[in-house]
Amino acid sequence: MEVFRPDLKKISLDIWDHPIFQKNELRTDVLRLDKIHPEISGNKWFKLKYYLEKAEKTNKRKLISFGGPYSNHLLALAAAAKLYGFSSVGIIRGEKPSVRSPILVAAEAYGMEFQFLSRSQYDLKKKSAGSNELESHESDALLIPEGGAGIDGIRGAEEILSFVPLKLYSHIFCAVGTGTTMAGLINASLSHQKKIGVSVLKGTGDFQPLNLSCINNQADLENIQIIHGGHFGGYAKHTKPLLDFMNRIHTESGIPTDFVYTGKLFYTVLQMVSEKAFPAGSRMLVLHTGGLHGNSSITQGLLQF
Repeated sequence: MEVFRPDLKKISLDIWDHPIFQKNELRTDVLRLDKIHPEISGNKWFKLKYYLEKAEKTNKRKLISFGGPYSNHLLALAAAAKLYGFSSVGIIRGEKPSVRSPILVAAEAYGMEFQFLSRSQYDLKKKSAGSNELESHESDALLIPEGGAGIDGIRGAEEILSFVPLKLYSHIFCAVGTGTTMAGLINASLSHQKKIGVSVLKGTGDFQPLNLSCINNQADLENIQIIHGGHFGGYAKHTKPLLDFMNRIHTESGIPTDFVYTGKLFYTVLQMVSEKAFPAGSRMLVLHTGGLHGNSSITQGLLQF
């Protein structure tokens, strides 16, 4: 399968013109990172960028990473590996399924090989990866953490805000999985700006899943908020109200969202506005992190875009 390079010139800053923003005297813009590529999309490109550079500089020809069967990170990695001439291996959480997810089918089409592990084996493998045992067995391989987490992933995510007139915004929002993108946004933003992350994981609390040790300026913690109740049942879970909301937002604004990350993010932003969480005159930036390919796992017809 052929693959083309991500086109950062396609990134746009779209006004999210919703009546509730007008009612509360707010302006909200959406940074459309989803436009750069169908698979190496959104924040995935930024989180992979410096890992790809490291692989090239250290003569690694194989890229290995972790994820579940619906991991947009693994799909982005497979496509990027194909594009830049690497081989790729995905270590998959869960036993080998009788029918592979659309994400794994697409990743395999880009040449990715899979290792399916039980959850306990998967956790052990990730732990050994942290001590570089996997790389020591394969000298030509570069191990990339799940979701592109780590210093190199954060370094790439720090570049995202270079595509907006940063000083205009009082509030910056993003969905949070590993917390890599959130950490990058915090490091690249201005100290007084409010950074709000919507966790898509069930069972998180306090600042988790954000790794506070990756924050350059600890004083920024005063202006960071993680919302933990917007996960709609947990990671990659969805409900009919969420899908209905995503259809309605697309009809009203023309902006497509995904059910894993951005649909939950957009829903939570509007919920917070309805609860009068932001003062009149606030200028808000919502990060669209892509991942739209993940909607292919939804029963056909439930989403109208």
